[in-house]
Amino acid sequence: MTKKRLWITRRLSDATLERASRDYDVVINHADLPGTAEQLIAASAEFDAIIPCHSEHFSAEVVAQFAPRLKIVANHSVGVDHCDLPALKGRGIAVTNTPDVLSDATAELAMLLMLGAARHAVAGDRIVRTGGWDSWSPAFMVGKQVTGARLGIIGMGRVGRAFAAKARGFDMEIHYYNRSELPPGQAQGATYHATVESLLGVADFLSLHCPATPDTTDLMNADRFALLPEGAVIVNTARGALVDEDALLDALAKGQIAAAGLDCFKTEPGGNPAFADHDNIFMLPHIGSATRKTRDAMGFRALDNLDAFFAGKTPGDLL
Repeated sequence: MTKKRLWITRRLSDATLERASRDYDVVINHADLPGTAEQLIAASAEFDAIIPCHSEHFSAEVVAQFAPRLKIVANHSVGVDHCDLPALKGRGIAVTNTPDVLSDATAELAMLLMLGAARHAVAGDRIVRTGGWDSWSPAFMVGKQVTGARLGIIGMGRVGRAFAAKARGFDMEIHYYNRSELPPGQAQGATYHATVESLLGVADFLSLHCPATPDTTDLMNADRFALLPEGAVIVNTARGALVDEDALLDALAKGQIAAAGLDCFKTEPGGNPAFADHDNIFMLPHIGSATRKTRDAMGFRALDNLDAFFAGKTPGDLL
């Protein structure tokens, strides 16, 4: 039987590429640069399937120019805000993602960012690395303690719950906002808040784990930063669109926010150059899921979805 043609838009894990090459007539973008609109449109006439990453943008304008050959977009990501889902559905193109498998890796990174932001990791590393550590006193680099503090989580999906589980190891008091209250078995004693505003008032630490949608764009704005306890720490490992970056800088300048730990930004790649002047912003380049184990699992999950689709079955992660 003739193999289905598959375009993999980025350099995925070796194990993923080996399996894909075995089962599909695959073309791999070894240059590892984001696929352009022109490339996506051309690919729709040459391939039966695409495995893209968050770096490829399936806008309505792009999808409208697709040829009928393309049948499925099997994302190598959980978030699908780079895909216009109604436009793809309107063209009869199936869309899948890779939930579950990156929850722990992303939650680990959120914990790193929370601890690093709270305990002056940026300034401390710089002082030691540059030879500037020449004194000590009880007032030197005093940070914010995580153990026993109140943690607010916005979005108690898979990643939010994984982060809550790790935070319990620090005896944190877990509060959360979600579109709906979790059953007790999933909440594990966490306190539910029916509004974001109610949650913010008790969040000594705040971690964002909700998707980027029109409703959540600039979720954390000036008004909401003002509701946090003075000296709170905010962590974002979800999407840069969730945070009004100018409002964040203003809250930091006022001392309303003591520190921030960020793995995602409005502009990616690149981030916000204005953040570089602030030692109390601990930043990483959107690497929440970047472990070998997770990258293999994400690639295999995307391929599982393709295998099911071309076998005439409903993919497990069909959106």
